[in-house]
Amino acid sequence: MSFIEKIHNFIRHNRLMDKKKKYLVALSGGADSVSLILALKELGFDVDAVHCNFHLRGKESERDEQFCISLCKKKGIEIHIVHFNTMEYAALHKISIEMAARNLRYAYFEQLRNDICADGICVGHHREDSVETLLINLIRGTGINGLTGIAPKNGFILRPMLCVSRADIEKYLNDKGQDFVTDSTNLIDDVTRNKIRLNLMPLIRSINPSADKDIANTANRINEAAKVFNNAIEKAADRVSTVMGGYTIINIPSLLNEISPEYTLYNILSRFSFSPATIEDIYNKLQSQVQSGKIFSSATHRILIDRNDIIVEPIDKGTDKRMTAPECGTYVYSETTKLRIKETEIDGSFKISREKHVASFDATKVKFPIKIRKTAKGDWFVPFGMNGKKLISDYLTDRKVSLFDKQRQLVITDADGNIIWIVGERPDNRFKIESGSAKALVIELVKN
Repeated sequence: MSFIEKIHNFIRHNRLMDKKKKYLVALSGGADSVSLILALKELGFDVDAVHCNFHLRGKESERDEQFCISLCKKKGIEIHIVHFNTMEYAALHKISIEMAARNLRYAYFEQLRNDICADGICVGHHREDSVETLLINLIRGTGINGLTGIAPKNGFILRPMLCVSRADIEKYLNDKGQDFVTDSTNLIDDVTRNKIRLNLMPLIRSINPSADKDIANTANRINEAAKVFNNAIEKAADRVSTVMGGYTIINIPSLLNEISPEYTLYNILSRFSFSPATIEDIYNKLQSQVQSGKIFSSATHRILIDRNDIIVEPIDKGTDKRMTAPECGTYVYSETTKLRIKETEIDGSFKISREKHVASFDATKVKFPIKIRKTAKGDWFVPFGMNGKKLISDYLTDRKVSLFDKQRQLVITDADGNIIWIVGERPDNRFKIESGSAKALVIELVKN
């Protein structure tokens, strides 16, 4: 089968491209990208080239740009050129040069794709790239999905050449008499991928000359197995977890009864930016006797192990928010919470609400301004119907409130700092309406 036929069959098998639609091809000037754009053009696809000049290799960078312009002019392909100050971007964002170039490249690709209404961005990864990715993931430690190599399609990124080898690419270009440029940094073994490419793969090929093809075939088989595995794990995740309000709650006994509890836990928690190492630590804590009350955090979420549950919630950016209400009215505390405060006469038609989200007080006993805040260490009040004071933390513990809910519990205080209401829970007995009370202060919690 010819080089062109292999690519055509791969595109058709994976449903990557449609000749009625437009595509971008990332063109660096190297053998991979040059063979890709020529093959797609030969197959009759509507393609534009896009070249990124990262200004990292001096004259080589300028040489590559000019080569790409010349090639596209000769082949009648429209080319889009973009220049980046990659060093400055990397320093500003405190990331590696390699990561900076990747971020800049793919951000521009997506912007250009939208601008010209292209249906995808084709990149020149081939079979050896997929094998190297598999080995990198294996060395770093990965789950089954990391052993499937590079996916033919990831969002709008398309890889039509995963079915061909580097040798196939070079032969195709040689048969066409087509030259290309070489990035000298690819010959330096100073990054993980290059070390695998220049040092490890030659050793592996000395053991098995067809290792690239055999490893790629293994990756394909693992990919098929991963589909079955992932389907089973998704069903297990659904069985052990529920979503309530802003929480995801994982039932620990149900989790531990699954065939693969650790992978099931990984499937759920990896969605919330938790690293494999943290997830492993959480799983190990489930095996110990003392586990309740332990908190773990990621960049976006935090986890509480609470009795028989693992509770996951988004990190609250407004943890210390306080609000003052100088008079009656409606006050928006957050996007989901507001308070309505009103004063009313106590007459024959007045009734004290028994709803948890409404509290009524003797208006003459409450001094404005009142304040709304989250509970703090040492807060106390006199529970309605009692005479002695009680720590709010103890009250909430008695109510079996989780640590997360304790930390977000709202209280309302009067001008003297006295807590008049644990919002949504219980008012303070000192401010209750009595037989001689003439006016009531009614505070209502409204949740969106």
